Amino acid sequence: MKFKVFFLSLFFCFTCFSIKALEWKELKGEHFIIYVLKEDAFSQEALRRAEKYYQDIAHYLGYARYSNFWTWDNRVKIYIYPDKKSYLKYSGQPQWSEGMANYTNKQILTYRGAKSFLDSILPHEITHLLFRDFIGFESKVPLWLDEGVAQWAQEKDRRKIMEFMKQSFDKGIVLSFKDMMNIDVNKINSIDSIHIRYALQKEPTLMFLSGDNLVKLFYLQSASLVGFLIERYGNSRFTDFCRYLKRGEPLDSALRKAYPKLINNLDQLQSLWFSYMENYKGDE
Repeated sequence: MKFKVFFLSLFFCFTCFSIKALEWKELKGEHFIIYVLKEDAFSQEALRRAEKYYQDIAHYLGYARYSNFWTWDNRVKIYIYPDKKSYLKYSGQPQWSEGMANYTNKQILTYRGAKSFLDSILPHEITHLLFRDFIGFESKVPLWLDEGVAQWAQEKDRRKIMEFMKQSFDKGIVLSFKDMMNIDVNKINSIDSIHIRYALQKEPTLMFLSGDNLVKLFYLQSASLVGFLIERYGNSRFTDFCRYLKRGEPLDSALRKAYPKLINNLDQLQSLWFSYMENYKGDE
């Protein structure tokens, strides 16, 4: 089964470029300001989609009841360049890039007509921004949680994520949660290299994965884990879990406090998720 995953790096600072070099016009919404050289259908649709994604994602994650994010002077700025050439010039991004985000300054960049921006990159980056706004940039958050939230928040992809993970699980291709805590996918850049990992099975089994397959497995297993926590125990408990992490609680402590008498630590979470995947029928 083919399933496209957007592997987006977390940019906390821009490479050298100047947004002010162009004469921008503003298109304002409740939570976003679109900056364009000339207002058009793409910029209007970007604003409409951004506002809808914000409402849907904040509600699903349970964040809406805690804070009125991104209003007035705190609105997220979305810069839409007139073409890919100018976007690449000012952003310093690689040729394949269709969009990026600066999470510190709450800015998202793209160009007019970028194919995957409206459907995939925009909701992905908005989720990252919402999550980081809620949990804080200084909080020690596992990468699987950060990326899992961003992947799972896109409702249209959830069934495909679970179908992939069920197939992978049934083949014994599953990462241990210890690996999930330690893998830094941003440092896995060679598709030709072979990575050896212990599979999460009842009996220890070695897996041999290419770099791209390891990254894909990490992203989608992370998403399925976040989905398990939200779908099985509700977004209110998940929000509490994130709130404890924000306060500086270690992961096991945050799990115990958010899921009392349900999940005591990462090992128990792994066991519960394993059982969930073992019995998953595709209709959940």
